[in-house]
Amino acid sequence: MRVVRRSLAKSDGYWARARGLIPAGTQCLSKGPTQFVDGVAPKYLKRGKGCHVWDVDGNEYIDWGMGLRTVILGYGYAAVNEAITRQLEDGTNFTLMHPLEVEVAELLKKLIPCAEAVRYSKSGSDVTTAAVRGARAYTGRDKVAICGYHGWHDWYVVTTERNKGVPKILKQLSFVFQYNNVESLEQLFDTYHDEIAAVIMEPVGVTPPTTGFLRDVKKVTHDNGAVLIFDEIITGFRFALGGAQEYFKVTPDLATFGKAMSNGMPISALVGKEEIMSVFNDTFWSSTFGGECLSLAAAMATINELKKKKVIDFIWAQGTKLQDGYNKLVNEHKLEKYTQCVGYPPSSLMKFFGRAPDESLLMKSLVQQELLKRGILWAAYHAISYAHNDKEINTTLEAFDDALSILGKAINKGDIAKSLEGKPVKPVFREIL
Repeated sequence: MRVVRRSLAKSDGYWARARGLIPAGTQCLSKGPTQFVDGVAPKYLKRGKGCHVWDVDGNEYIDWGMGLRTVILGYGYAAVNEAITRQLEDGTNFTLMHPLEVEVAELLKKLIPCAEAVRYSKSGSDVTTAAVRGARAYTGRDKVAICGYHGWHDWYVVTTERNKGVPKILKQLSFVFQYNNVESLEQLFDTYHDEIAAVIMEPVGVTPPTTGFLRDVKKVTHDNGAVLIFDEIITGFRFALGGAQEYFKVTPDLATFGKAMSNGMPISALVGKEEIMSVFNDTFWSSTFGGECLSLAAAMATINELKKKKVIDFIWAQGTKLQDGYNKLVNEHKLEKYTQCVGYPPSSLMKFFGRAPDESLLMKSLVQQELLKRGILWAAYHAISYAHNDKEINTTLEAFDDALSILGKAINKGDIAKSLEGKPVKPVFREIL
């Protein structure tokens, strides 16, 4: 496959201007240079159409990140853009409420099994925090059992290594249990008895739940008088219209949605049982932009397109082609010991197996480097969208074929680092289940 020579001068120029001006250089760690081979990857994108993006230097890429899994229909999707434009003519944010708040809530109630009541915000961190506050208000308890990644707020981040600035006393309130290990959750309840308000978890990541695990979590949670919260920021509107709870047929008490809900516009939702959600009648949660109209219009249009075009079926099918195609190439290159595409087709992940974590990151970096040189923007996960047609799948698999060939040769030589043309990627902060 042809390698295209690219200039990154404008990207590097913007990065030089950002240093010192924007702390950490980026608004989101997953978008920053630590997750891409520095010196080979662009740092700033300017526009997108379908599943293609162009950086500030004019280089074109097939995008597999799709706005960190937010753009499920494709960049510049007509029906969503038209809905936003129509609403823009009427206004974006008002002194009183807007009918879209009711209309979108009614739509979510029809689609999501646990959604008897609905509230909106702007990010996944907002609504997971609201869910925890609501569970505490409902139960009168303070402690939380946690599994997975749930954003940047104190109650969760205190359980991570990146907890600078978070009061250490919060470690007495937040506790982690292990996925596919219901005994680890039972141990928390045994230790803290009737002190745990909520169990919050991602229902699935890349590791499938073992038989009965999600149902067992629900039973243990309810047997101990706690609230079960599914964080569906990633799985929502990707595994099924009703999220992973619909796909796995396990209904939580509360659930959070965002990302793919509005094809890239900033909106999130907390949904759940009316009895529990009613605590927000007198439990404080108020946001100027919670009912912002452009994002609500985008959500309505996006969800209607997902239904009408049977997008979920499409991304499962396309994701299967990509995942199976990659693993077939891995076998052909005899690299089964070193890499595999894992997880579920709508949101799969590439794993690399080095003799040490650093070597795994070098493998990932080398594959990413070679994909970038062939016009593929990739950070090891695949946010399949309605715009990823067979042409993009086949082009990407052709680039994977080249990249795996180069990876195999580097492994045989015993020095992957020498094949890199820039700085390798660093570990992700987000825990991958």
